Amino acid sequence: MVRQVQRKTVYSPRTKGAVELMLAENVSNLGKQGQIVRVKPGFARNYLLPQGLATIATEENKKAVEDHRAALVELNKKRKGNAKKLADEVGKYSVTLDANANSEGHLYGSILAGDISKALIEAGYNVQPEHIFLEGPLKELGMYTVKLKLHESIASEVKVWIVPATASSK
Repeated sequence: MVRQVQRKTVYSPRTKGAVELMLAENVSNLGKQGQIVRVKPGFARNYLLPQGLATIATEENKKAVEDHRAALVELNKKRKGNAKKLADEVGKYSVTLDANANSEGHLYGSILAGDISKALIEAGYNVQPEHIFLEGPLKELGMYTVKLKLHESIASEVKVWIVPATASSK
């Protein structure tokens, strides 16, 4: 006599063959982290659950995700407010960078986002290199208007003056 072991199902009959899961990671063509999705039982059992890409959507897990999502919304509001304040302050500021140049005004090197970021940080503005968008390295003396993107919806500009280095600034 063969004894059959009854397996615990991860889905309920009311879902009509679909498993309701909560994604733990972003899964292409399925959804983003924290999203509740319905998938076929085999896909859940053989791929999503063993790979750790999803968990069973229990009420406790759903509540935890909603609490986490609310905390992220508050954090995003705070970051957006700080970025708006920083954008207003930086927009009124201009950066002056000393660079070695020849008599025609061409720089021996180039000015990159890291150089501008370093000057802004030294002036008290927390602008990272990834916030600065240059169309290319700055290779000549002069004044440039550089675009900043401090938040996904907050942009600003800063004036950058590149002046020839003097013997005292070297």
